[in-house]
Amino acid sequence: MITVSETASKKVKELAAETGIDNPYLRVGIKGGGCSGLSYEMDFDSNINPDDELFEDKGVKILVSKKSLLYLYGTELDFSDGLNGKGFQFINPNASRTCGCVVS
Repeated sequence: MITVSETASKKVKELAAETGIDNPYLRVGIKGGGCSGLSYEMDFDSNINPDDELFEDKGVKILVSKKSLLYLYGTELDFSDGLNGKGFQFINPNASRTCGCVVS
């Protein structure tokens, strides 16, 4: 399962409203690259693929491919707009190293 913090939920809903897609899903995944070997990616999507898992937390519908789910299971999506930077952050208990890279 992937969870979403309250602040991330609000920001995702705000961005989703700007997409023009009716009831968009938040697609979350990983790909090779980044300073720790893997980087996170996020985008909005209106289609569910056959290999997708669907989660919902705090009103955010999240799609994750089964391949990415192996790395993301138990992850929390957070959002910060503080003095140390603004953006989404993946809090991943499975990561042995982190760098904060997000590709969207």
